[in-house]
Amino acid sequence: MILPNHNPQSLLNSSLYSDDLKAIAKRVFNGERITFDEGVLLYKKAELGFLGTLANYVREKKNGNYVYFNHNFHVEPTNVCVYSCAFCSYSRLIKHRDQGWELSIEQIMDIIKKYDGQAVTEVHITGGVVPKQDLAFYTELFRQIKKHRPDLHIKALTPVEFHYIFKKAKLTYEEGLKIMTEAGLDSLPGGGAEIFDKDIRDKIAGGKCTSEEWLSIHEIWHKMGKHSNATMLYGHIETFEHRIDHMERLRQLQDRTKGFNAFIPLKFRNKENEMANVPEVSVIEDLRNYAVARIYLDNFQHIKAYWAMIGRNTAQLSLNFGTDDLDGTIDDTTKIYSMAGSEEQSPKLSTEELVNLIKTVGRTPVERDTLYNVVKDFTAA
Repeated sequence: MILPNHNPQSLLNSSLYSDDLKAIAKRVFNGERITFDEGVLLYKKAELGFLGTLANYVREKKNGNYVYFNHNFHVEPTNVCVYSCAFCSYSRLIKHRDQGWELSIEQIMDIIKKYDGQAVTEVHITGGVVPKQDLAFYTELFRQIKKHRPDLHIKALTPVEFHYIFKKAKLTYEEGLKIMTEAGLDSLPGGGAEIFDKDIRDKIAGGKCTSEEWLSIHEIWHKMGKHSNATMLYGHIETFEHRIDHMERLRQLQDRTKGFNAFIPLKFRNKENEMANVPEVSVIEDLRNYAVARIYLDNFQHIKAYWAMIGRNTAQLSLNFGTDDLDGTIDDTTKIYSMAGSEEQSPKLSTEELVNLIKTVGRTPVERDTLYNVVKDFTAA
């Protein structure tokens, strides 16, 4: 494995790299934004060491040596879904709902109450889309969570879910999001973005909300003074141009709103889905993708690696290739990744384990809340 060079300026003097790559490096060192074509060029021509060195420079300039995580858990109300995405290993169609689960509000609250007395700061709620889990369902759920535990941050539902719920309720996005906020919703996760290119999106996730609708919901949310995350599903049938197009649309929205907390590349896994014939990309490509994202998304403060999706070893490596956040403890409360064939079949880490994982690679762990306020700095721990 080629690790980043600790002297990033050496890229400009090296005979190993072409003039066009050196020109990109110089722009990054000068704090200038790289272009769409330069982003594609990084994917096509830059090898791992070059990308890692450049991404690590950006990462440390923005976040120093810190690596963030939070104490969170997931609730997945259902894996039954009206949509059939070719890449998805998690959901079950309504006609096969006997193979899935559909939790009631009471069952979800039982999960919430299991964490009473524990120092969790966030519950992450997302899953499939079914008619009965509608506006009334989620507003009542959020109200009950806040009544039971007012300090628990509710990060819930993707634009895919909102689009369906609001359409069914005959509400505009603005009206629906206002109602959700009044019920207790605090922030949005980044799921459902997949890939923004229409042709690719239609092939792998046809029928869901469009890219424009996904972006619109986040923009409205940001203009309400709220924050969210953004994702990109990579490593399937998309091209490098599609990846940069996806990041460019996010970069433009972030310029307008500054509402995204973090960008999260999500690796396509090919187990038990309709795209099982598509090979998964290598760990090298994972690291290259993190690095390009860190370089290209100059207006995003944080790049997150979901350790539960890529495994803890790759997550550790990613901390030298642009990422500065590992998500959280999760506590074995998600099946989205394990059902897709991720390395972590029982995704659970204690705070101590996460701290040790980060310190092992020479980084400084910081426990945060959802909005990146520091809960505990482990510098002296």
